[in-house]
Amino acid sequence: MNASDETIVALEDVAKHFGAVKALDGVSLTVTSGECLGLVGHNGAGKSTLMHILAGTLDPDRGTIRVGGSDLSNRYNVGVAGENGVRCVFQELSLCPNLTVAENARVFHPSVTGFGWKRRAGTLIREMLDEIFPGHGIEAEDVVGDLSIGKRQMVEIARAFTTTDLPLRTVILDEPTSSLDAVTSGQLLRFIRRVLEQGVSCILTSHVLGEVLDVSDRIVVMKDGLVIATRKGSDFDRNSLVAAMGNVVEIDEIEQHEAREKLRGVAPVVVEAAADRARDTVSLTAHQGEIVGLAGLAGHGQTDLILKIYGAAMRGKGPVNVTRPVALVAGDRQTDGIFHLWSISANIGIRSLAKTVRRGLIDPLAEAAIGAEWRDRISIRTPDMQNNILSLSGGNQQKALFARALASDAEIILMDDPMRGVDVGTKLEVYDLIRAEAEKGRTFLWYTTEMDELYNCDHTFVFRDGAIVADLARGDLTEERVLHSSFQESA
Repeated sequence: MNASDETIVALEDVAKHFGAVKALDGVSLTVTSGECLGLVGHNGAGKSTLMHILAGTLDPDRGTIRVGGSDLSNRYNVGVAGENGVRCVFQELSLCPNLTVAENARVFHPSVTGFGWKRRAGTLIREMLDEIFPGHGIEAEDVVGDLSIGKRQMVEIARAFTTTDLPLRTVILDEPTSSLDAVTSGQLLRFIRRVLEQGVSCILTSHVLGEVLDVSDRIVVMKDGLVIATRKGSDFDRNSLVAAMGNVVEIDEIEQHEAREKLRGVAPVVVEAAADRARDTVSLTAHQGEIVGLAGLAGHGQTDLILKIYGAAMRGKGPVNVTRPVALVAGDRQTDGIFHLWSISANIGIRSLAKTVRRGLIDPLAEAAIGAEWRDRISIRTPDMQNNILSLSGGNQQKALFARALASDAEIILMDDPMRGVDVGTKLEVYDLIRAEAEKGRTFLWYTTEMDELYNCDHTFVFRDGAIVADLARGDLTEERVLHSSFQESA
């Protein structure tokens, strides 16, 4: 890494309020040339709000914004940010789903114009995808809405690093690996190290603390809209970073997993997907009270199976056998999860209509009671559950989706990589909640791209090319075995 003393970005005393909520309460931050600044904190700490202000998509209530030594505070917006080399990869992807990959690149780079612009835009974005994500499998003519969320995230990242006539000084990476598997995340981190050596600076916000520790020259910790710690990245390890964020809980649930493993032989099977003789190596079974992990490289059939199970439960038939009611916690919350125009309570209560409907109409008091219960149980940070769901941070929106599933009568909870953009403290709370619900007899099928999360599972099924290729018990689970199964013919 090649950080210098040249200050590229300086934010001074930046504040932003949303009604009674203090998102930022006077934050100062600097980034130097060739530096990777790690920005961490729990959901609602103010990280995304601060980055939106730096990206020009949000106006501060007060504060100074300097880029390259120039005070741009009075005229700062997205266009000015771009002209001064500041770009952002948003956690909630900003691509236009009805346009192709090449057309999305053109939206971000308006200087690509004239006859043959689509071909030139396609070449630009394809070359950057090749540099960052070798073997990505994305074509310039692909419609973005048809891509998986992981591939959409790859396009968003590549678009931000593509250069035309405008300078490239600082790239904000807001949860850039939240939908990427371990291999693709590794490709991105290696690219970040290379680009830092060219003098480009990066601001990395991520709840995968290992990534922050791996590439950050300096780490800033935020809490409740304030900076509470700033130190060299080498001065932190995972435990000290978690402690600085205000959560020192560690998990070690091996004994509980062993106890549930003993019950596996007597608990009834509630989900069964028989092996496809032409493709699958093993069959998938889930017993009552189990936490079953689905692993492997992103886009290799895990989400497809979750949707097949969900469809079979809804229709009462299908390619898999499901014997209990199900609920789904979507990972792509903006597309598949939240109802954008509804309140937080309404978003939670929609899966529990039987509990809230009186004489054919939804009883608002019953709906509010469910919302209030789960606000407290899962710590949804809001002053009013009747606020619109979009008033919540991304992690708190995801909590609302968990609350929707867990408040329902579902005995099987399907989770499609649901922890993207969720902070480590919230993750630990949700892990505890999942284990407690499993102890009560609920079954969880959990697709995750994070290896650490698989250690919460009793069994993990590994997918490759749409097929199930390995079944790893908790005691056999290692990252090496998961990766080996993801690439080889057998475990």
